[in-house]
Amino acid sequence: MKQLLSALSILFLNCLLLGIFSYTTQTNGDQANVLVPFTPDIPRTWDSTAMATVELPLATSKASPKHVPTSYYYQLPERVIYKNYPVYAPGREPKGYWEWLKKQEPQVVFDPAKLKTEADWIKAGELLFDAPIDLDGAIISDEDIRDPAFYAYTKMPLTKDGIMPYARYVIPEKGKVLTGNLACSMCHTRVESNGMVLKGAQGNFPGDLATAWLIRKPDFPEAGAQFLSGILFDAPFVKDDPNSQLSHSSKAAITKAFEAVPPGTFGRQGTSILFPPSVPDLIGVQDRTYLDHGGLSRHRNIGDMMRYIAINQALDFLGDYDGYIPAGDQHKTRPEAGKSRFTGTFDRHSEAQLYALAKYVYSLKPPVNPNKPTEISKRGETVFIEQGCVSCHTPPLYTNNMLTPADGFTVPEDHLKKYDIFDISIGTDPGYTLKTRRGTGYYKIPSLKGVWYRGPFLHDGSLAKLDDMLDPKRLRDDYIPTGFKGADVKTRAVRGHEFGLELSPTDRNALLAFLKTL
Repeated sequence: MKQLLSALSILFLNCLLLGIFSYTTQTNGDQANVLVPFTPDIPRTWDSTAMATVELPLATSKASPKHVPTSYYYQLPERVIYKNYPVYAPGREPKGYWEWLKKQEPQVVFDPAKLKTEADWIKAGELLFDAPIDLDGAIISDEDIRDPAFYAYTKMPLTKDGIMPYARYVIPEKGKVLTGNLACSMCHTRVESNGMVLKGAQGNFPGDLATAWLIRKPDFPEAGAQFLSGILFDAPFVKDDPNSQLSHSSKAAITKAFEAVPPGTFGRQGTSILFPPSVPDLIGVQDRTYLDHGGLSRHRNIGDMMRYIAINQALDFLGDYDGYIPAGDQHKTRPEAGKSRFTGTFDRHSEAQLYALAKYVYSLKPPVNPNKPTEISKRGETVFIEQGCVSCHTPPLYTNNMLTPADGFTVPEDHLKKYDIFDISIGTDPGYTLKTRRGTGYYKIPSLKGVWYRGPFLHDGSLAKLDDMLDPKRLRDDYIPTGFKGADVKTRAVRGHEFGLELSPTDRNALLAFLKTL
C-alpha cells in the first residue's frame, strides 16, 4: 500500500508540475493561448488636482503655463485611429503597392471594448504609437515622400526593406491615401546603420532638416517661416528672448538654424533650434521620476504619463504663458470648434487611448547588448565607482532620478522640499533650461542604461559619440563639436560634465568599455 501511495503521490506531483509548466509555457511563450482577463483602472487625464502639480514652475516662474480648463479639454473630440501603412522610399516600393493602397477601405483600429488582456492593451498602444495625428503634411508632404531629392537632402535613414519609418500612410476614406505626420514614432524611432529599427529608442529622424527643406522651397513665404519658428519656439517672457529674435529674422536665417540641428536632436514645440534638445530614450521611462531634459513634468504614476502625452500632442500650444498663448487665443471665443492654428489642438486622445499608449511605452525593452563584460569593463566599473559617478548615476537604474540646477539659476527654497534636487551644477550650457518655454532652471540626471545604442550626447546633442564625452579637448574654444554646433559656428567649447576628463588613456578606455555594457 505504501508503495502504491508513493507511486500515486509521485504521479500526482508530476502531473501538477507538468500542469504548472504547461501553464507557464503557454503564458510566457504564447499569451494568446491563455486568456488572462485584465480590467484596467484608467485614471482621469485632465484631473484639475493632478494637473495643478504635474509640471514644475518655469525658471521665469510667473510664465509657468496655465493649461486649458478641464471643461474645454473634454469638449474636444476624441481622435479616430485609422489603420496606417508603411511609407517606402522612391525605388523601394513593392510593385503595385500604391494601387493596392488606393483600394483599401478605411479601418478604425482602436476599440477598447475588444481589449480583453493586458497584452491586448499593450498591442493597441503600439498601434497608437505609430498613429499620426496630422494628415495635412505638417512636416513631410505627399510630394516629399516621392521625391528622391528630399531623401538626399535630409540623409533620411531607411530600414533594410527601404521603409522610411518616420511617417505613415493613412486612409481615412477609400481611394484617399494621405501622408501622416506627428506620431510618437516619428521622433522616437531609431534606424541603425544596418537598417535595424529600435522603437522607443533615442530617435534619429532628421526632423529639422525636413522642416528646412519645407521652408526653403521658393513658394514658401518668409512670413510663413517666421510664423512657424515663432509658434514653435518663441518665449517672449524671457529677457532678450533669442527665439523671438530668430522668428523675426529672414527666411534664410531661419532655414540655416533648422539645418544646423543634427539627427538625434529635434526642435520640438516649446524648445529651441538654438538650444536643441537631444531626443529622449523612452526605453525604461517607467523608472524615471521626471520627464523632459529640464524635468518639466513629474512622473508619479501612469496618470502623469498620460497627462504628459496629452499636453505634448499638442495642447501646450494653447497654454497661457503669462499672457502669451503660442497658438493664439481664438480658441477661447470658439470652444465649440476648438480650432487654433496648429495640428493637435483640434482634438485629443481618449482616456483609453492614452492609457494604452502609456502601457506600450512602459513595455518597451532594450535591444540585446552585444557588449559583454570583460576584464577591461570590470576595471571600468571600478573606475566608475572611484570617480564618484555613482553619486548621480546610481545603480541599478544608473540615475538617482534627481534634478541639478543650471549655471545662473538660483534654487528657490521651497523647491528643496517639493522636488528631488541635487543642488550642484555640472556646468553644461544653460540655454535650453533658461531660455525656452520648457525651461525650469534644472536638468534631470539621465540614466546611463543603453548609452551603447544612443547618441548624440548631452542635453543639446553637442557630442556625437560616447567617447567624445571623455575627450578633454572639448573644453577648448578651438574644438569642433562632433554633434550640434549651431548655425555658422565652426568651433566652440563643449563645457560642463567634466568628470573623467583627467583619466589616463587606460582608465578612460576601461570606463568606456564598462558604460557600453549597461
